Amino acid sequence: MKRVAVFGKPGGGKSTLSSKLSAETGIKLCALDLIEYNTNGERFSAEMYSKKHTELLDADSWIIEGLGTLESFWLRIDAADTLIYVDLPYYIHYWWVTKRLLKSWFVKPQGWPEGCSVFKATLASWKYLRLSPGFWTAELFAEIQRRAKDKDIYRITSVKEINNFTKRCL
Repeated sequence: MKRVAVFGKPGGGKSTLSSKLSAETGIKLCALDLIEYNTNGERFSAEMYSKKHTELLDADSWIIEGLGTLESFWLRIDAADTLIYVDLPYYIHYWWVTKRLLKSWFVKPQGWPEGCSVFKATLASWKYLRLSPGFWTAELFAEIQRRAKDKDIYRITSVKEINNFTKRCL
């Protein structure tokens, strides 16, 4: 486990899981939101994002958390040696997105890009969750598995699994 891609729907605990995994392994963590958004909350250009993403993939080891662009997603899937798909039930994703918003009134979410509105991101996350059944399909997972022939792949489908992942995996 040297190059780890953590991905899934919004609000599934990817950032928390990735942080724990980074702490346990000593592998540097990069949340894609931090290379996708500038400190003023605006998106970097597609060219800048692509350049930063390529630099991340060129490193010997990394944990990259998030989806990013579809093109960068497939590049990450191909470059990783370990794939972690957080695929919790939708009601948990909706609740955790909402909980993140409520908690943000008191504490900035872990790994949150400086200057980005949690409220606007929550609206976007709810919208993306509504559209997610058309993206996170059995066909997509089959393609991920096809590309992951010689890789470790984990599909986390419960809160218990996500909470125990680092104990089970390391």
